[in-house]
Amino acid sequence: MDMENNIGPSDRLTRIAVGLGLAVVGLATLGGLLGLGTTIGAVATLLGVVLLVTGLVRVCLLYRLLGIDTSGSR
Repeated sequence: MDMENNIGPSDRLTRIAVGLGLAVVGLATLGGLLGLGTTIGAVATLLGVVLLVTGLVRVCLLYRLLGIDTSGSR
C-alpha cells in the first residue's frame, strides 16, 4: 500500500521537533524525573511518538480524512 505524502517540509520539521520534545517530557514524567503524573506522561509520550512518526513518514491520516495537504504536491 503506497500512500502519497501530504506533509510539507516545514510541517514535517515542526512535527519532528514537537514530537521529540513531547516524547522526552513524557518519558521523563513516566520515569519519575518530572512530577506531572502518570496519565500526562503517557499521553505526552503517545502524542509525541505519533507526531514524530508522521513527520518521519510524511503521511498524516487525519490530514487525509480532512482533505489537508501541506506538501504542495496538489
